[in-house]
Amino acid sequence: MTSKTTGLDVAKRKYTRRSDEQRIAELEERIKKIREREKAKERRENPFLKEAAKLQRQLRKFAQTAMDQSRPDIANSTTAFVSALERMVTPDKSAVPPAEE
Repeated sequence: MTSKTTGLDVAKRKYTRRSDEQRIAELEERIKKIREREKAKERRENPFLKEAAKLQRQLRKFAQTAMDQSRPDIANSTTAFVSALERMVTPDKSAVPPAEE
C-alpha cells in the first residue's frame, strides 16, 4: 500500500488567514503579558518585600507566643500591626477610593 488514501474521502483542513491587524493585536497582547510577568518578577525579587514577609512571619509567631502566655493585649496589637503592614506592602488593584456622600 502507498501513503495515499485508497478511495476514502478525507476532509481537508480549512485554514483562515489572519489579517495583519489581528496578528499585530495578538503580538501586542503577548508583549503585554510578558511585561506584566516581568513586573511581577521584579516585585517578588524586591529586597524590601522579602524582608517585610520575614518580618510578618516573625510577628505572627510573636503574637501566637503572646496568646500562649495569656497576653491577648500584646497579641492583638501585634496582629493589628501585621495587618496594617500587609496593607501597606501589598498594593490592591481593586481598591477604589470611597465615594463622597
